[in-house]
Amino acid sequence: MATFISVPLKKSSEVDLVKPLSKFVTATYPTGEDQGEYLRAVEELNKLRKNALGRPLDKHESSLEILLRYYDQLCAVEPKFPFSENQLCLTFTWKDAFDKGSLFGGSVKLALASLGYEKTCVLFNAAALASQIAADQNLDNDEGLKAAAKYYQLASGAFGHIKDTVLSALSREPTMDISPETVGTLSIIMLAQAQEVFFLKATSDKMKDAVIAKLANQAADFYGDAFKQCQYKDNLPKYFYFQEVLPVLAAKHCIMQANAELHQSALAKQKKRFGEEIARLQHAAELVKTVASRYDEYVSVKDLTDKINRALTAAKKDNDFIYHDRVPEVKDLEHIGKAALVKATTITPPLSQKFTDLFEKMVPMAVQQSMSIYNQRKADTVNRLLGTMREATNLCNGVLASLNLPAALEDLSGDSIPQSIAEKSRSIVQQGGLQSIEQLIKDLPELLTRNREILDESLKMLDDEETTDNELRTKFNQRWNRTPSADLYKPLRAEGANFRNILDKAVQADQVVKDRYNTHCDMIALLCKPENELNAAIPSANPIKTLQGSEVVNVLRSQLAQLDAMKKERETLEGEIKAVTFDMSVVFLTALAQDGAINEEQLSVSQIDQLYGAYNQRVQASLSTQEALLGQVQTSHQEFSSLKQSNTEANQREEVLKNSACFVIYFCPHLFLPSQFYNDLTEILLKFQNKCSDIVFARKTERDELLKYDRIRKQPLTKALCTDVSAFFLYTLQPQPPQQAQQQPPARPQPPERPPPPSFTPQAASTPPTNTPLTGPPTSNPPPVAPPSQAQGPPYPTYQGYPGCVFIKSGREGGGV
Repeated sequence: MATFISVPLKKSSEVDLVKPLSKFVTATYPTGEDQGEYLRAVEELNKLRKNALGRPLDKHESSLEILLRYYDQLCAVEPKFPFSENQLCLTFTWKDAFDKGSLFGGSVKLALASLGYEKTCVLFNAAALASQIAADQNLDNDEGLKAAAKYYQLASGAFGHIKDTVLSALSREPTMDISPETVGTLSIIMLAQAQEVFFLKATSDKMKDAVIAKLANQAADFYGDAFKQCQYKDNLPKYFYFQEVLPVLAAKHCIMQANAELHQSALAKQKKRFGEEIARLQHAAELVKTVASRYDEYVSVKDLTDKINRALTAAKKDNDFIYHDRVPEVKDLEHIGKAALVKATTITPPLSQKFTDLFEKMVPMAVQQSMSIYNQRKADTVNRLLGTMREATNLCNGVLASLNLPAALEDLSGDSIPQSIAEKSRSIVQQGGLQSIEQLIKDLPELLTRNREILDESLKMLDDEETTDNELRTKFNQRWNRTPSADLYKPLRAEGANFRNILDKAVQADQVVKDRYNTHCDMIALLCKPENELNAAIPSANPIKTLQGSEVVNVLRSQLAQLDAMKKERETLEGEIKAVTFDMSVVFLTALAQDGAINEEQLSVSQIDQLYGAYNQRVQASLSTQEALLGQVQTSHQEFSSLKQSNTEANQREEVLKNSACFVIYFCPHLFLPSQFYNDLTEILLKFQNKCSDIVFARKTERDELLKYDRIRKQPLTKALCTDVSAFFLYTLQPQPPQQAQQQPPARPQPPERPPPPSFTPQAASTPPTNTPLTGPPTSNPPPVAPPSQAQGPPYPTYQGYPGCVFIKSGREGGGV
């Protein structure tokens, strides 16, 4: 019966994708329709992983479709989220597919905070499942043959893709099952089996013997390459799986070469080369005889042997009685040609036929980063334009306040509160008055302390984890090979230092606010009084009724009206500037698709110039208008001041009104800024604290996995001596050699002697022992020994049988003949 090799699946630990991905989505995308859609997509991605990895998979195309869909989704989502140790940290744990562990410890596993590692392992499982599906096909019909060839080529391509990408995808040495040597060997094995399926198809279709011979010889060549990979790679033979596979590969090499010789002998007979026919049949008979004597428990060649022997007997009889053709030596025979009809499937996502990207609307991280820089450039441009206008407006208000305008025009009666001062007074009272301001001043130290505590706690988490990491690195030396915490936390520590610097500067700003409050406390109390008390507190002056209808007053009011119109125009312009929108992601996506990279600076600067060039011109025109109007106002005010009646009461009243106006314009708006600043900073620091907490938790999880893995590797002595429960109990009941007895403590009873290691024969190998322990790993068997070399001969290993070998059997015998 034809034996086909399949690969076991890796097993993964459960990972919660919802919490970290949802946190990133919430922090990155504003509340709205897109955020809700992305959060639902995160839930679907988590369900997809559970379906693909969280349950046993049937050997069916639908199960493979789930794995491929999850792999495609990982490829699609990788550029859209910042998966890394110091940003979006997700730790994936996978067990070695071939290491079955032992009684005293679990199998070898590796935990890495790398999406590339997850992709590699998922693709490995897809290749392994494809090999199992192919091996389970019915090869007696065309549909089964086509499906088997398709899945073997897919498995070969997937294993080959892992070989090319695994080292760059991982930040450390992979487990042996996904190492380049292992997956490279598996890729060749799958390709050889696909070629064998084509040979079976050609045989079933009764194609020409020359074609079939070339197909078989190519399959033999693939199997020979796979055998050499297993035999000569230092790390592979220690796997029990590969020690079971080795004899199958050697047998398949011989069988395919025997088939090639058989069909080439038929071609020689057609060409009346009867001696060559006999020589090839003799060589084929020797090959199948070797398989029957050494690998019969793996592959049966009875039908193929009978067919070759019948053809050889008939050929010898005809040659002895009729043709008398000389039989050449095998080494003198012409080499059989090769025809490779198989090719490893190229792994280019999407591999799934039903794939739809759950995060289709989300742009890649390269575009996100470019968008972030673009938005910062845009914000800087907007802030510069708005800041320029607001600075000019403040300058205008300051000049008018120094001239006591418009209060001087409103106070022509000399005994009432100017309207502008009354409005400002009511505004202060509505915001809580003097008590509210005093409370704000008192709360500043508490707000500062709260922000300092959040920052200190965040940095302390990093310090504690880094200290633990350094201690374990000192303890385990080279075995502690993960990224040092000191290197990983550099961006966070730089961010923390920046926050510390901001808080230090805030202390100085708080002191400035307190000093100004103490200086203007009396003025604040004056403005917080009721209107009648405020009117009584302001000195009165003689009415200046003669100025009310003068031309200079009218001109001055006209100029102030123009300034007010200019300010309103600036408010409108400010709203227009803020309302400018443009979807820059389309530009970045187009550039990424065309060039494979994004020149963010060039694209952003060009687009911002187009968007805000006209607004910049309008701002400059407004500044020029203001400069001209202020010059005219100052000239008119000089004329107005020369016409006023100067006396002591009038001067005192004007001084009080001028100080009130200056306080309202310059100082009053800044009283409420420190509190708002600290509250906004608290939200930012809490986000920083969450980032620190997330990365420390991920590092702790990774640390626990590494420590657990280290404990598994450092097994007690009994693990090396006993490999199953029955062997362990037998070991405790048998006497041990004197050397081991001397190593035991005197107070402990001497254990019995350990039984000798079992010796396996090919006949007994098919029945695994139940009560006899193995004295070492399977690699303790003698190495393969090749027989004397011959032309096109396979490397013939001398292998004893191994218990527990399970292969998928098809309904064909003798390699398909």
